[in-house]
Amino acid sequence: MKKNEIFEGTVERLDFPNKGILNMEGESVTVKHVLPGQKIRAAAGKRRKGKWEGRLLAVLEPSPVETEKDYCRHFGICGGCSFQSVSYEEQLKLKEGMVKRLVGAFCPDGIFEGIKGSPLHFGYRNKMEYSFGDAVKDGPLMLGMHKRGSFHDIVTVEDCRIADGDFQKILLGTLKLCRKEGLSFYQKMKHTGYLRHLLIRKAWKTGELLVALVTSGQTQGVDHEETFLTGFANMVKALPLEGRLAGILHMRNDGEADMVRSDKTTVLYGHEHFYEELLGLRFKITPFSFFQTNTSGAEVLYRTVRDYIGEAGDSLVYDLYSGTGTIAQVVAPVAKKVIGVEIIEEAVAAARENAVFNGLSNCQFLAGDVLKTLDTIEEKPDMIILDPPRDGIHPKALPKILAYGVERIIYISCKPTSLARDLKVFADAGYQAERACAVDMFPGTANVETVVLLSQ
Repeated sequence: MKKNEIFEGTVERLDFPNKGILNMEGESVTVKHVLPGQKIRAAAGKRRKGKWEGRLLAVLEPSPVETEKDYCRHFGICGGCSFQSVSYEEQLKLKEGMVKRLVGAFCPDGIFEGIKGSPLHFGYRNKMEYSFGDAVKDGPLMLGMHKRGSFHDIVTVEDCRIADGDFQKILLGTLKLCRKEGLSFYQKMKHTGYLRHLLIRKAWKTGELLVALVTSGQTQGVDHEETFLTGFANMVKALPLEGRLAGILHMRNDGEADMVRSDKTTVLYGHEHFYEELLGLRFKITPFSFFQTNTSGAEVLYRTVRDYIGEAGDSLVYDLYSGTGTIAQVVAPVAKKVIGVEIIEEAVAAARENAVFNGLSNCQFLAGDVLKTLDTIEEKPDMIILDPPRDGIHPKALPKILAYGVERIIYISCKPTSLARDLKVFADAGYQAERACAVDMFPGTANVETVVLLSQ
C-alpha cells in the first residue's frame, strides 16, 4: 500500500473510541467513523507503528448491525454521535467489546462483569456547549456543533436526539435573535467578532435551567449591548420551556482559545447556579462545575462505585480528582471520613457547600493538584477512589498513590486506553483486579465509562 492509494475493504472490528480496523493484504489499516461489517472506500494516509491510517471516502455497504432508521438528521454530519444507526443493544455490545480488548489482560472473564446501560437513550444530555459560526465560508450565521472533521464549519443541530428538548428551543431562539440583530461571530483565526458560545445546563431531577451567552468584548456592530442582552434574556424567558429557568447569564471571554470560559459574568436574570439531585443528595451547580452530563447514567455509575466499596466502616477514603464532590458525598455515609482533592477551586468551593447542604460532616475537600496536595495531607487513607481526567493519572502522581499501600483502590475512567496504561502500573506494583465493569453514560456515541476495583 502507498500513501493516498484508494482501497476498498470490510471493517473487521472497532477499537476505542471509533477506530475501524481492516486487514488489507496482511496489513492493518485504521479508519475512523465506521462500523464493524461496513464495506468502505478509503484513502491510505500515514503509516505509524506498523499500521496504516486511512481516510474514509464512502460507505459502500452498510453494516448488518445498522438496523435503526429513525435517527437524527444531523447524524454523520455533526461530529457528536457515531452509533445512532445501531440499536442500543448492539451499541452496548460494541462498547463492551472495545473495553474488554483494552483491559482484558488485567480484567479477564469472571472479573469483568460486562456493561450496564443508561436508563435514558435519548435526550439525556444535561449540558451542551454550542458554537457560533457558519456552515460555509461567508455563509449565514449558524449556532450548534462543529461538523465532523472540521475546525471551522458549524451545523445548527435543532434535531439533536441526545440533548434535552429545551436546549433546541433555546438554541433556535438565540440564533433567530442574533441573525435579526445582524451580529458577527468570533473568527478563531482573526480573533475578531462578537458571538462565541451558548452554554445550557439543565437538572434532570429538578428541571432547573441555566443559560449563558458567551461573547467577546468586541462590540463593534452591536447597537447598545446592554439593550441586546436584555432582549436576549426576555426572549429566553418567553420560550415555552418544560423546565424552569434558574438563571440567564452573559459571559465575556476575550481569550484566544476556542473554549467556553468567562473573564466577567453578568447575571441577566435569576441566579448564577441551579440545583440537581442525585441518589438522594442535592448539589448546587455553577456554570463550570463538573457534573456528569447524563444524570440518570451517573446514578448507575455511582451505585456501582458504592457497591464495589461495600461497607467502608471505619475507613478513611481519598477521593482524588473529586470535582464537585459527588462521589465523595455518595461514599460518605458508608465511610468514617472522605478527603477529596480537586485542582479547580470553584469545584472545591461547590463541594464544600454541597456537603454542608447535605448534612455530611465527614467530608473534607482540598483545592490543589493531586501530585502536590498529597504531600500536605497528614491522615493516611485506608482506601483510594480515582476519577482522573481523560488522560489518566499523572505519571509522577502514580508512585505517590502506590506508596500508600492501601488494600483497595477504585479506578473510574472515561477513557479505557488511559485506564489500560495505568492498570499495568498497578499490576506491576502487586494490585489485581477484583471486579470491573463498563457503564454506558453516552448512548449514541463511542464513549464509555469503566469502573475497576483493585486489591492486593
